[in-house]
Amino acid sequence: MELYKELCSCDKFFLIAGPCVVEDENMMMQITAELVEMTQKRGIRFVFKSSFRKANRTSIESPTGPGLKKGLEILSKIRREFNVPILTDIHEISEVDKVAEVADILQIPAFLSRQSDLIYAAAKTGKIVNIKKGQFMAPEDMKNAAEKILTAENKNILLTERGTSFGYHNLVVDFRSFAIMKQLGYPVIYDVTHSLQRPSQNITSGGTPQYIELMAKAALATGKVDGLFIETHPNPEVALSDASSMLPLNELPKLLDACLKIKG
Repeated sequence: MELYKELCSCDKFFLIAGPCVVEDENMMMQITAELVEMTQKRGIRFVFKSSFRKANRTSIESPTGPGLKKGLEILSKIRREFNVPILTDIHEISEVDKVAEVADILQIPAFLSRQSDLIYAAAKTGKIVNIKKGQFMAPEDMKNAAEKILTAENKNILLTERGTSFGYHNLVVDFRSFAIMKQLGYPVIYDVTHSLQRPSQNITSGGTPQYIELMAKAALATGKVDGLFIETHPNPEVALSDASSMLPLNELPKLLDACLKIKG
């Protein structure tokens, strides 16, 4: 697969970015346009990310997104009009074939990273599969997760670190994870913004986005990280999901420039 080859051979780093969940179509198109402009200007390979549905919510009252039909319509329009690859989450086997018609990368969410049937169904599509390491998993456990994709004769595998549970309502990133997962032979991604969440505080998740630049640069400095995963929004305070951890869109260029000084 050409996209997978490109991601494997980036001389800088690739960027997976977008708002946590699909929102208003006009806003989504605006965000994509800005992301395309800033990444093209810097020669960074870009993948647009957003979820059509968020199945894992802290509260029953939390917004979950527009759903499969409407969400995929918007993602398909973004893919077509901007000619950018799309990454989105899958949660159930029944979603896989429909999502694979639109998305270039099928993402297995962290809390579903041990769901063998879901991973296998994603792999059978032949699309790139990105498995997020569960907050409860050691990095070496990702070998078994990747082998579930290989059983479907699919070698287009991405592995993502997003932090490990550290007591209650907190996450920590063990930077040894990047080296351990890199030894498995697949591109390694660092999910910066999710790793800075403070999970399940009251009816929402909190976050510490002030550390995004520090953590992104430190991860790239290990020499073991191929891509960065950053959720971003023009006004995170009013975002429908992960409002406390997303990076304001207008701060992303500064972050990219800082990261390019580390790995550019």
